[in-house]
Amino acid sequence: MFPLLKPSFPFYVQEPGPDVAALLSSEHADRSHILALIRLGDYSQDAFLATDTRGSIVYMNRSAERLFGYRKGAAIGLSVDALLPDVREINQRLRQPGSRNTLPWRGQGLDRQRQPLMLSGAATHIPAPTGHSHLYVMRPRRACLPDTDRQAELASLVYRSTSEGMLVLDPKGFILDVNPAFVKLRGRPESEVIGRHVRCLNSPCHDREFYRTMWRTVMETGSWQGEHWGQHANGELYPEWLSINTSYGTDGEVHRRVMIFSNIAEIKQAEAIIWKQANFDRLTDLPNRQMFHDRLEQSIRKSRRTGGRTGLLFLDLDRFKEINDTLGHAMGDELLKEAARRLSGCVRQSDTVARLGGDEFTVLLDDIREPRDVERLTRNILRRLAEPFRLGVETVFISTSIGITFYPDDAPDAESLLNNADQAMYAAKAEGRNRSCYFTLSMQEQAQTRMRLVNDLHLALDQSQFTLDFQPIVDLSSGRIVKAETLLRWHHPVRGLVSPNEFIPLAEETGIIRSIGDWVFCEATRQVAEWRRQYGLDIQVSVNISPAQLRHEGLDHAFWRSHLDTLGLSPRQVIVEITEGLLIDSGDERIQRQLDAFREAGMQVALDDFGTGYSSLSYLRKFNIDFLKIDQSFVANLSADGPDLALCEAVILLAHKLGLRVVAEGIESREQYELLAAAGCDYGQGYLFARPLAPVDFEPLLANGTDLRPGCPLRA
Repeated sequence: MFPLLKPSFPFYVQEPGPDVAALLSSEHADRSHILALIRLGDYSQDAFLATDTRGSIVYMNRSAERLFGYRKGAAIGLSVDALLPDVREINQRLRQPGSRNTLPWRGQGLDRQRQPLMLSGAATHIPAPTGHSHLYVMRPRRACLPDTDRQAELASLVYRSTSEGMLVLDPKGFILDVNPAFVKLRGRPESEVIGRHVRCLNSPCHDREFYRTMWRTVMETGSWQGEHWGQHANGELYPEWLSINTSYGTDGEVHRRVMIFSNIAEIKQAEAIIWKQANFDRLTDLPNRQMFHDRLEQSIRKSRRTGGRTGLLFLDLDRFKEINDTLGHAMGDELLKEAARRLSGCVRQSDTVARLGGDEFTVLLDDIREPRDVERLTRNILRRLAEPFRLGVETVFISTSIGITFYPDDAPDAESLLNNADQAMYAAKAEGRNRSCYFTLSMQEQAQTRMRLVNDLHLALDQSQFTLDFQPIVDLSSGRIVKAETLLRWHHPVRGLVSPNEFIPLAEETGIIRSIGDWVFCEATRQVAEWRRQYGLDIQVSVNISPAQLRHEGLDHAFWRSHLDTLGLSPRQVIVEITEGLLIDSGDERIQRQLDAFREAGMQVALDDFGTGYSSLSYLRKFNIDFLKIDQSFVANLSADGPDLALCEAVILLAHKLGLRVVAEGIESREQYELLAAAGCDYGQGYLFARPLAPVDFEPLLANGTDLRPGCPLRA
């Protein structure tokens, strides 16, 4: 039999209902003891009644409902005084300093019909921040026998059947009894532990001070609970939740102590899985952005204490997107995993390699002593990542751009340090990729300027800060203006005229280029329609299309065609101008769909910067092109006996054989004009004819039909 003094209820067999949540909410409450009492209440023939700190009833078991004559839940919220008018005295005794948590109680109760009940039982108080909650266990006094067989049977059943290990100690700490669950949990038979001191169960994971503190708390308060490392008989260690409660005799002395052991290994394993998922990248098993930030903060705090230096590398895999798009995401993932393995093999054990996302990695270097150590590391990383990657049957090559920065040299905190490393990485890309670059203060200034410019760029369209200039494209045989190239200008309210080379890349990165591109098209064609209305002239307008617009299929061809219909313009009056680099850098199918859509809408296509890229001839065969524009780099040094003339003549001949027409850019001298005209070039543009002009300055040349050939008497 389970040897406990009456009343003692250190058992639990099921979860308590939500009506006792308030009772268990206090951080000071002895939850194990409360749970044991309330769980037993659902099985006990004794009446259980619990109150909150205001004295309102929050729990009644079935026996109490029958005893007091209330339907299920009907008494919840009533004041305990309505049922137990005599409990005030026992409550005051429980609150007195030095009083035990549980005291025997005898008194009078009132049922629902206000009929008196003579009751006997026990009262327990649970301290809370705003007062005391109470739990009362009682029965009619005539049925309150010293130790009934029914109570003993119930206690033994719960003790022997529970899945949690339990043992009973005498006041001196010697083990009197253990239940079957304890034998299974610890792998020790009863004969091995009964009669021995509880110290035989001490774990090697905890020192003497741990146990000294634990038992001091038990002696002072009667209970203790917390995480504990248990040890199986085979030596295996496992985490458990340990609760210790005390049973007192009627004389107030300790009679028994009960220890309850719950194996929480599965809970801990689940917590570990959740923690790993929150802090590590699933693909590469490297620390993720959150874990990286935590370690960066720790490293900076350490450097502050010791006066050391923290290094940070920010890496981006060059041209990874191209491989991912070409070979598929599965092969891209394999490349990232292999890159992570190589990076981890390059660093010290004390360093941290993390994946921030996509193809971006960071390396956190703790306690940097010599800058040359970082230089040596970056060279090794560049070399390792430049080695071939075997992805299935494919072998691919990549390179890496690395930004380098240091704390406290370059930044006072983690966020600034990461921003600096990011800026240095972009500088490495700008310098040609496959290299490292150290952060400088000028990069920070450029980044701040860039951020302000991006913010201003969002307002530019709404505030009408953009205008268009038009540069004439001249028929070299007649000198007449037959086309015009549209050039975007940004008149910043503070900085004045901002170079397109400065703001166009920002517009592409931020996605604003799509809105700007639509505005340029609409404004350019509106101006052409106005000139047609005023002067009856049908000239073609050339509109530059950003690579970002084509790559992301952000062009609405139907909208463009509808806009032309509204203006009464033929689609053939629009030339869409793209660069040769766009054809080389982008996938064929995507660009082909876009160019086909333009041609289906009736517009023509011009290929700019021809001859400056690679594989130009193959792209002429693949894509539907109407015009080739000879880059000004070939025109600049044009002379009668120079190699550039032969190149221009070859391009012109090739284009004409393919049914294309040719525009020469950057014509600035009469000699250049004459050589190109003699070679059969169709059109030309450049400062020899006119600079880019605002519409008001362009109109006179157009209206007068001026012959812009050099030496012509009609030339303005």
